[in-house]
Amino acid sequence: MTTRAKPVPLYIDRVARDDSGRRHSALPDDLLQETTQRLALFCAVGAGTWTIVVVMANVLRPASVPTPFPWPGNFIGALMIVTLAAGFFHVRRRAAREGERTLDLGLVLLVVNALSIAVINEWVPSFPDRRYVSWNTILILVYAMVVPTAPRRMVAACLVAASMDPLAIGIANLRGLMAPGFGRGILLYYPNYLCAVIAVLPSIALHRMGRTISSARELGSYELVEKLGEGGMGEVWRGEHRLLARPAAIKLVRPEMLGLTSEQNLRVLRRFEREAQATSVLNSPHTIDLFDFGLTRDGVFYYVMELLIGRDLESLVRDFGALPADRVTYLLRQVCHSLAEAHSRGLVHRDIKPANVYVCRMGLDYDFVKVLDFGLVKFSGPEAIRGALLSTEQMTSGTPAYMAPEVILGEGHVDQRADVYSIGCLAYWMLTGHLVFEAESSMKMLMAHLERAPVPPSERTELPIPRELDQIVLACLAKDPGERPQNAEALWEMSL
Repeated sequence: MTTRAKPVPLYIDRVARDDSGRRHSALPDDLLQETTQRLALFCAVGAGTWTIVVVMANVLRPASVPTPFPWPGNFIGALMIVTLAAGFFHVRRRAAREGERTLDLGLVLLVVNALSIAVINEWVPSFPDRRYVSWNTILILVYAMVVPTAPRRMVAACLVAASMDPLAIGIANLRGLMAPGFGRGILLYYPNYLCAVIAVLPSIALHRMGRTISSARELGSYELVEKLGEGGMGEVWRGEHRLLARPAAIKLVRPEMLGLTSEQNLRVLRRFEREAQATSVLNSPHTIDLFDFGLTRDGVFYYVMELLIGRDLESLVRDFGALPADRVTYLLRQVCHSLAEAHSRGLVHRDIKPANVYVCRMGLDYDFVKVLDFGLVKFSGPEAIRGALLSTEQMTSGTPAYMAPEVILGEGHVDQRADVYSIGCLAYWMLTGHLVFEAESSMKMLMAHLERAPVPPSERTELPIPRELDQIVLACLAKDPGERPQNAEALWEMSL
């Protein structure tokens, strides 16, 4: 029996470690990967900047000033080019596996850059009353904005980088150069320290955002890992259970995307909750398994379902063309198996289409069908049951290319025969690779379903289609619900 789990946010205030002692970042994986990509960009830009410095020192400066660029400018510039280029390739190779450790490498490169700039600043004898801001201030600020890392490590690295100029002053004094004392050097380079303090602000903001995202992505006992797709009312994510090794697909339903009022949003959410409770009792192996469902604190309803390995019928036919009649029959029997149970319980799917029928691998079985997305399911039983769902009558639910005429007309009582019509559209798509009616707009397509007679599928494909199968598909596509098979079980018994 499926139990409901209350969403409990988990705030990670510091870097955590697992049982192996490996460190994990407080940032979500996607933000961490983006940050490491920025680090690679920083290394590439830094290497390019130092290349320009070396070219100016060896080409442009000698041509305009007789005095050559003083040592060790050429050596340091060349060394930094090599160092940053090596750092770039290291980040590109290992960022996806060791993102946090790679960011530590970036802090080391920041300090090495600052030391190189400081040594060049103080290598030449200078005047005691000079006044200028070191390039290290720009380096610290740019790095903080491009590659914000953990706040504590960021402030430590930035303070060390800011101290490189005073340290270089001390080295210049030891060499006997005309340089201010160490204490005056601290005052001279106070902008370095000011920028080091400012630099930690982007890091704090990013990590707060990361904790907020991590909290928002945790739904009950599941954590969102990767977005798989999105549709008109929400998104589908690959999720992981925090205690079990079982992966799952998590659908987030966002009623506000429909542009409804807050009261209507509440009604939609209540309807989805009741429908999730209804569909959770379906036991057909060809119906998607529903593990859990709930409501987040910001009003997003979510389903937790099994994660399937395969592809939907829409992409399968679009990429490989129409399917042989025998395979279509085999797949449709499984669709009918799923819907027959739903119909026996008074449920109507209302959105049967190729994108909601998944052909997957289950263990050693291939071409195993799973019917997805009962999000538009509706009771067709007694009025007392249907009234409890609080359905929004002003909404036309479904997909135009697969909608039954009575659904298009908004008739009050829509039953299982609407699903039978959609199954006929589904069979037509698999047999021919074409929609039953093709039109320039959704409105024209809806009108075609209301008025036009469908062309037999055997006339729209070169593949052989048995006459019996041709007739069954056309029977499903009858405009009058009374002329169709009355439910999925009846259709299954017609030897599809």
